Amino acid sequence: MNRTTLSLIAVATALAAVTGFAAVSAPDPVDSTATAKTPARLPVERSSLLCPAPSTSELAETVYTSFTPAGTTGAGTGGAAELAPSAAPLTDTDPADDEKKTDEDKAKDDEAKDDKAKAPADGADAKVKPFLALKEPGKPVSGTKKGADAPALVGAATGPLAPGWTAQQTTTVTAGDSRGLLGMTCTAPGTDFWFPGASTDKSRQDYVHLTNPDDTAAVADIALYGKEGTLKSDTGEGIPVPARSSVPVLLSTLTGEAEPNVTVHVSTRTGRVGAVVNATEEKTGGDWLAASADAAPRAVLPGIPGDATSVRLVVFAPGEDDAELKVQLAGKSGTIVPSSAAEPLNVKSGMTASLDLGDVTKGEAGAVRIGPAEGGRETPVVAALRVVRGKGDNQEVAFIPATGPVTERATVADNRAKGSTLTLTAPEKSAKVKVTASAGSGGGEQVVKTYTVKGGTTLAVTPPVPAGLKGSYALTVEPESGGPVHAARALAVTQDGVPMFTVQTLPDDRGMVSVPATKEDLSVLK
Repeated sequence: MNRTTLSLIAVATALAAVTGFAAVSAPDPVDSTATAKTPARLPVERSSLLCPAPSTSELAETVYTSFTPAGTTGAGTGGAAELAPSAAPLTDTDPADDEKKTDEDKAKDDEAKDDKAKAPADGADAKVKPFLALKEPGKPVSGTKKGADAPALVGAATGPLAPGWTAQQTTTVTAGDSRGLLGMTCTAPGTDFWFPGASTDKSRQDYVHLTNPDDTAAVADIALYGKEGTLKSDTGEGIPVPARSSVPVLLSTLTGEAEPNVTVHVSTRTGRVGAVVNATEEKTGGDWLAASADAAPRAVLPGIPGDATSVRLVVFAPGEDDAELKVQLAGKSGTIVPSSAAEPLNVKSGMTASLDLGDVTKGEAGAVRIGPAEGGRETPVVAALRVVRGKGDNQEVAFIPATGPVTERATVADNRAKGSTLTLTAPEKSAKVKVTASAGSGGGEQVVKTYTVKGGTTLAVTPPVPAGLKGSYALTVEPESGGPVHAARALAVTQDGVPMFTVQTLPDDRGMVSVPATKEDLSVLK
C-alpha cells in the first residue's frame, strides 16, 4: 500500500468521525426523494369580531346573538368568547356638529363626562364589562339593547370557542327614515375593504362605520368611486380611529358630488379596523352593506328573495383593466341570462357600473352570477346588489355583496321559528350539503338535514327548526360532496304592512387553518 493510499484512508476516517452524527440522522434514500407532507388542518386558536353601533333611533331594538359551532376536532378545552362595548365613546368625524350644539347640549355633554370620571375604577370597568359571553359551543346566547345609545362592540374568542365563532346584530326600527330590519354579521378586523352599492345621493344617508379593536390608534383612508371614476374628496384621507373605539363617517361629507351608485374603498395606513356601511334611503328604509368578497373574475351574489320587486347590480373594477361581464341568474330550474342583461356589462377600470335587473326573480329565489363575457379577459371585480321588496310606501331595502363559496363550514346566527329562509346556490356542479340547526338560545335540541342542490340552480328552503325551540338558533352549512356552494340567509318580518327583511351571506368561517409539517434541520446551525 503506497503513501497516497494511506493518506486517502486517513482523510476518509477523519471525515467519517466529523460527519458521523449527520450520517446517522440523515433520512433514508426513499425519504429524501419523497414529496412534502400535506399541511395539517388545525382549528384556529383565536377569533376577533367587531359590531358597529346599530342605530341612532330611539325606536331601535337590537338583538345580539353569539354562537360557535360544536364538534370542531382538536379545539381543546376552556376558552372564552365575549362581546364588550368599545372603551371609547362613539364619535362622529364631522366637527360641524359641535358648532350646532346649543348651550344645553354642551352642558349635558359635560355632565356625561363628569359621570364617567366618577365611575368606579376597580379593574372591572363598566365600559369593558362583557355584554354577551358565550359559555359553550353548540348553543347560542343572545341579548337585547333598546334605544339609540347601544355602542359598538368589540369581541374575541379563544380555545374551542374560536373556530367558526360568529355574532349577529339584528335591529328593528319601526318608524323614521331608518325604519326597517337591519341585520349584519359582525365583521373581523382587516386593512382593506370594498363596498360597491353605496351612495352619496341626496336621497341616501350612508355612513361607513370604522371600529378599532386594538389598544393603539388606527389611521384609515376612504376613497369614493362613481361612474366617471374617483370622486373628489379633501377629507377622506388620514381619518383617525382611536384605540378601542368606533367612528361613523357620513359619505356625503367627503365629497360634493352626489351619485346614486358609488364604490367605497376603505384601507388603513396604520392598524386595522372593522368596516361596514349603514345605508338609509328616504322611502325604503335602511340596512347594512357588508364588504364584497375579494376581487375576482367571477362572482356569485346569493339570496335574492323570490318576491323582490327591484334588483340593481353594482360592479367595480379595481385593477388596471376594463371588464366585460356576462350577467346571469341562477334560479330554481337553472341558469338564464335575464332580458335586462342581454348585453354584456362593461365596467371601466376605476369606475363604478350599475345594471337595473328589475323584478328579475319572477317569484323564485335566485342568485346573480357574473363572469367574463365570451371572448372577454379575466378581470377581477367586486360587486353587490341593492334589493327591494314591496311597493309604494310599503317598501324595504337590503344589500347582498358578492360572497365566496362555503369550502368547509359557514354559520349564521339569529334564526327564528318563522321568517327565516336559507338559499343554497351551486353555480357549477351539483352539491350535497348538510345543514345543522343548533339548539335554541333558550332551549331545544339540534336538528340536522341534508339537501341536494342541482348544478346551475338555487335552492331556497325554510330551514330546519330545533325540536322544542325556545329563543333563536344558528344554522351551520357544510358541503359534503359535489361542486362549490354559495349560501345566504334572509330574515323577514312584516311590520304595519311593510315587508321588512335583511339578507346575510355565509362565507366560509375559516375556522380551520393549514399548518405546514416541520422537522429538525441542523443546517440552520451552520
